[in-house]
Amino acid sequence: MTTKPQLTDDDRWRIALAKDRRFDGVFVTGVHSTGIYCRPSCPARAPKRENVQFYATCEAAEEAGLRACKRCAPDQQSREEGAVMAALKLLREAEETVSLERLGQLTDYSPTHFQRIFTRAVGLSPAAYQRALRRERAEQALGEGGSVTDAIYEAGYGAPSRFYEDRRGSGMSAGDWKDGGKGRTVHWAVVETTLGDMLVAATDKGVCCLSFNEGEEELRARFPKAELVEAGEDFRELFARVTAAVENPANATSADIPLDVKGTAFQQRCWDALRQIPAGETRSYGEQAAMLGNPTASRAVGGANGANNIAVLIPCHRVIAADGGLGGYAYGTEIKAELLRREQDD
Repeated sequence: MTTKPQLTDDDRWRIALAKDRRFDGVFVTGVHSTGIYCRPSCPARAPKRENVQFYATCEAAEEAGLRACKRCAPDQQSREEGAVMAALKLLREAEETVSLERLGQLTDYSPTHFQRIFTRAVGLSPAAYQRALRRERAEQALGEGGSVTDAIYEAGYGAPSRFYEDRRGSGMSAGDWKDGGKGRTVHWAVVETTLGDMLVAATDKGVCCLSFNEGEEELRARFPKAELVEAGEDFRELFARVTAAVENPANATSADIPLDVKGTAFQQRCWDALRQIPAGETRSYGEQAAMLGNPTASRAVGGANGANNIAVLIPCHRVIAADGGLGGYAYGTEIKAELLRREQDD
């Protein structure tokens, strides 16, 4: 069972000052000088800190004698959440595309208003979410064997071309996904860095693996059917750029290094969220989940981060435990601590 992010009142105050809508629904801000309670994202002028108390739910705030703010309407949050949950259930169970008009009818919102609610909560529009679902179903079926074409049609695509359009730019093709990299060539090298030996590997599309204190054996476990080739002159410049980014991790996500990543739609969203965390800053797993519109999905986010094959360039080291501790790291907490130190000192 997942839990809400473990936030202190100081955390909640900073969130309220930043008017961070990612935490709407996680808590409400009670202003006892005015007798109202608000969402964290309420656009009203910030109250004095001594007049503020935080509550986990609207019900708790109302029991304390507060009424809902008419401007940000925090009491409507539960209705919006219910509408989004109903829409998600329908989309997951549907065998064909569900129109925005049908979602509006289901939730009793206008189509355009519901699209805003859904996008804010999920991080994707209803149309993009349905595309991600189809892609994930196809990729799961491909991983279980069987015909590529059959898997694509069974996932709900009208034609194979639509699947390949969805996959464009995300690295390995459907056949590669099914066959564990069969038919692909992965070029690799072990490079000395100030953080220790670094394994870096790339296909002709971009970097597909970056790890520490690993070698060819671990790389083969990740790509069991790919052809592994020690990198030659053609990859010297790319690997030099990767090494420079690792030595100065504050610039790693802006180094314009091509990536060839493989993951489910949810994993891809988690990794995108990691790349949005500014260098020198950290987030808890719950806060990262909130970036995706679901603050209670911290456990699932932790699993997705653990599946990341590309350290530093996809900076999972920027996610720490809710209590402020470093938390885990696949390559050891000493490397994680040093990466964070370099970013914060930059």
